[in-house]
Amino acid sequence: MASLRFFCASNISISIQNTVKVDKKCNIQNLKSLINTIEFPSISSSSSTPLESLQRGNWVKLICGASFEDVVDIRNLTLVYTLAGVDCIDCAADASVVSAVNEGIEAARDILCGPRKPWVMISVNDDKDLHFRKAQFDPEDCPADCSRPCENVCPANAISFQQKSASQISYNTEASRLTKDGVITERCYGCGRCLPVCPYDKIRDVTYVRDAVTTADLIKRNDVDAIEIHTSGRQSRQFEELWRALGDSVENLKLVAVSLPNVGDSTISSMNKMLSIMKPNLQTFNLWQLDGRPMSGDIGRGATKESIAFAVQLAKAKDRASGFLQLAGGTNAYTVEGLKKEGLFQTTITEYLDHEDSSNSTYNPSCALISGIAYGGYARKIVGRVLRSMQSQHGGAASIEDHPEHLLLALREALALVGPVKCR
Repeated sequence: MASLRFFCASNISISIQNTVKVDKKCNIQNLKSLINTIEFPSISSSSSTPLESLQRGNWVKLICGASFEDVVDIRNLTLVYTLAGVDCIDCAADASVVSAVNEGIEAARDILCGPRKPWVMISVNDDKDLHFRKAQFDPEDCPADCSRPCENVCPANAISFQQKSASQISYNTEASRLTKDGVITERCYGCGRCLPVCPYDKIRDVTYVRDAVTTADLIKRNDVDAIEIHTSGRQSRQFEELWRALGDSVENLKLVAVSLPNVGDSTISSMNKMLSIMKPNLQTFNLWQLDGRPMSGDIGRGATKESIAFAVQLAKAKDRASGFLQLAGGTNAYTVEGLKKEGLFQTTITEYLDHEDSSNSTYNPSCALISGIAYGGYARKIVGRVLRSMQSQHGGAASIEDHPEHLLLALREALALVGPVKCR
């Protein structure tokens, strides 16, 4: 049973609280001993594989961000959430970012001495998409007396002004710490919150589309396990062009995901059309990411309502395309509670449909109807607070495993989020 394989978040939190009073000079061997005594889900011999998690409904994915490219933070976030037992790390389709993710995974596995490895997923887009944009402005145009609300509202600490940042932390490698005023491009993930708050309307967004040929080459490096295609769900032509351009690179992937918004009555027909495009060379499992309210999970409790409503809509659909269903967009600490209220948390297809229409899935009806949850902004926020504290004390390029007191605090935050999904 899942409850036997995974500690509930409250018990894990207590374990870490009892352990976190650790000598700050603790070496890596002592750190390994400390963490292994806590018995995290990812080192249990009975831990499920990512595919089994999808089937059971306790799949958890960390979204680093399709446009987030701060490799130091990405490596540290990956390490922490790998220790916490996530099944997948979703990141930008950039070679340096993918390398940072794999480095974080291997660092975590070295600490745990365990075989379990989350899948590495890269995100691409077939057209303009909110997840693939960057804020941009010329700081020279900013009036000297501006209160700079953009800097305060940015959840990624991606806006900096020299007079403030000269003596404070920086968030990337030594070279990029000497940042110029304005947007720190590698940290901006395109949430857009700065756009409406600028009192002088100086900020604009710049969108881009990931190159399909470059993406195909990245997949062939053999350190990528899955791909996610972000689409509007309204037009299939761009989706088909991207899929064809990826060619045979997708043949060795373990999962192909499509992230789409709720487009109302046309959602089901869009899903069926996209699946028909993929099927001729789809040689693995597929997943639909239900993107409720994009990049909003860190805002508050209500942000998850749209993702829950999307899940309810798809759960009731009798003619939807086959594939795993996973929530995203506004997901946070209240998402599991919302799924439970709707009777969708780790509920099998047969249980939910009461034996009436389990045939609408090509998967075993004993599989979970909702396969899991992807956490992005909220997951980065709760661990990011610990990373900021560590960086203020030890510098922007600090590796979290070198600072056990911060690593254990970060794990407490991560396990509080991952634990409720892994525990029934």
